[in-house]
Amino acid sequence: MQNSTLKNILIEYDKKRTYAEAELEEKKKILFDNNPELKNIIDTLNNLYLEKSKIILLNNTKKKLDIINKKIMDLKNKKNIILKNLNLNESDFIPNYSCKMCNDTGFIQNENGLSSMCSCLKQKIFDINYNKCNIGNLDKENFETFNDNLYSDEINIEKYNSKVSPRENIKNIKKICNNFINNFDNADEKNLLFTGNTGLRKNISF
Repeated sequence: MQNSTLKNILIEYDKKRTYAEAELEEKKKILFDNNPELKNIIDTLNNLYLEKSKIILLNNTKKKLDIINKKIMDLKNKKNIILKNLNLNESDFIPNYSCKMCNDTGFIQNENGLSSMCSCLKQKIFDINYNKCNIGNLDKENFETFNDNLYSDEINIEKYNSKVSPRENIKNIKKICNNFINNFDNADEKNLLFTGNTGLRKNISF
C-alpha cells in the first residue's frame, strides 16, 4: 500500500477521534452547567488524585494517604449517587470512538509498549485494496466453494509442464494460499507472487 493512502486513512482517523472527543466535551459542558455540584466533585477528585500521587512519590506517612483515600471514597460515593439519579455512568465520560480497541488511532499498544496495527485499520486497508482489484462475489467465489474436480487428473509433462496432474497442482496451490492467509500477520511469512500472461491461469511462486 502506498504511503499516501495510509496517510489519508490516518487523517480520516484523526478527524473521527477529534470529533468524538469534541462531542464528549460539549456533552460534559451541558451536563456540568445543569449540575454544578457534579462538576465540583469531579474537579475536587482530580485534585485529590494529584495530591495522592505526590504523597506516594514523597513517601509520606500512611496516615496522610489514608486521609486522602477516605476523602476520595466519600466523593466517589457522592458522584455515583448523582450519576445514578441522572441515569448516567462512568462510560458516559468516555469519547464514543468508532473503534473501542484503538480509540480511533489505528494502532494498539501491547503490554511491552510496542504498537501494532489495529484490526479496524487492517480492514480499512483491505477494503480499499479490495475495491481496486475487481474481485467478484466473495460470498460465492471463495475457498469454501472451490471445486477441484474441475481440474484434470491427467499427468502430462509435455502439456502441463509438470510432473503432477492439474488437480494435484491446484490442491497444492490452495494449501499454500490457505497457509499464507492463516499466517498473514507473521512477519516471517513469505509473500506470494502469481505470474503469467494475460488470460492465463497464473502460476504460484513462494
